[in-house]
Amino acid sequence: GPKVTYVPPPPPGDEQAIFARYQTGINFDKYDENVVEVSGLDPPAPLLVSELINLRVYVECNSARMYTESTGYSKLTPVQKYSIPIILAGRDLMACAQTGSGKTVSILCSLDTTESVDGITATSFKEQQEPECIIVAPTRELINQIFLEARKFVYGTCIRPVVIYGGTQTGHSIRQVMQGCNILCATPGRLLDIIARQKIALHNVKYLVLDEADRMLDMGFGVDMKKLVSHPSMPPKEKRQTLMFSATFPEEVQRLAAEFLKSDYLFVVVGHVGGACSDVQQNILQVPQYSKRDKLIEILQSIGHERTMVFVDKKKKADYIAAFLCQEKIAATSIHGDREQREREVALQDFRSGKCPVLVATSVAARGLDIENVQHVINFDLPPTIEEYVHRIGRTGRCGNTGKAVCFFDNTSDGHLAQSLIKVLSD
Repeated sequence: GPKVTYVPPPPPGDEQAIFARYQTGINFDKYDENVVEVSGLDPPAPLLVSELINLRVYVECNSARMYTESTGYSKLTPVQKYSIPIILAGRDLMACAQTGSGKTVSILCSLDTTESVDGITATSFKEQQEPECIIVAPTRELINQIFLEARKFVYGTCIRPVVIYGGTQTGHSIRQVMQGCNILCATPGRLLDIIARQKIALHNVKYLVLDEADRMLDMGFGVDMKKLVSHPSMPPKEKRQTLMFSATFPEEVQRLAAEFLKSDYLFVVVGHVGGACSDVQQNILQVPQYSKRDKLIEILQSIGHERTMVFVDKKKKADYIAAFLCQEKIAATSIHGDREQREREVALQDFRSGKCPVLVATSVAARGLDIENVQHVINFDLPPTIEEYVHRIGRTGRCGNTGKAVCFFDNTSDGHLAQSLIKVLSD
């Protein structure tokens, strides 16, 4: 394809923007009602209050802001109570908890604590950067979101997080890395490219973090992950800490994950493995293919300007449905893998700002994205797997807020999901 020249604008650097607030919802305290199971030998005791975390003063200050000023978190969620002590104890971890329950915070709070204690300083006076932590996620938008969260935790410290992802100018990624890099947030393809160019050395990696780990280990990115961990300069699993987080962990992926983890790893499950977010009201409508457009218009007109994500199965269909909605005087935009990165970022910004209250998306936007006030998710087309369904509807009902999800079920094309849907709904 044509040479990529896009350089993303730098994120705002003022304190208010860095600590932007995500409001917790009415059901935030109900997280504590979830049953938590920890599998493995000698797990450390869970934390009771955030003050028990052994942080240096400056990180403690930022952590306090994360739980109050910036996110509105008044206390730790179950996945944080159990994961943080495990990470601080140096144990490998696989953690499964519902969408929007604070898994990213568990990672960052623990990593930055340990790095601060180690007294590491990023420097640009190196031919190769030697990050201590590598965080990998499947999509560009998600890895950028993780990077923005990391900035909150390292604010005012010497720890430097960097984000690199595809669809942007490679030279820009290299320049960002070479300015100094302690925490590297990356998508798999761009990460392997920068390593191949010998701009990054892996021998200092203490933490390898896979967010949306089941996606990172399946057929989509499994080969890339094996390349990464088998790289000659990557410390073996016995000499690094490997952390995996997701809302879904199918059994076959759990077996794959064990290859990346030390034998004494711990598995934390909050609620059901792969369970849907309990704050999302799920509605299944039997809608034949030829009636879907009319039904979509009917629903969107009934809910007014409330923020809504519509998921479809094909990239071209995302553009087609968005254009169709605009013709019907419903402001919509689309995001999918064939759009240029600049267009993807503009679409997401238009959706976040409310300029376009409807975002039509493929599964590229199904995982991890935190967009405030998404009240509705509509599965215009159901995904091929129940795990993808759980992630899609998890774009609403985050952080204790409530949301609604509607899916159009067509007997001829969606029958394969019927039994799985019944289980998720009954759970």
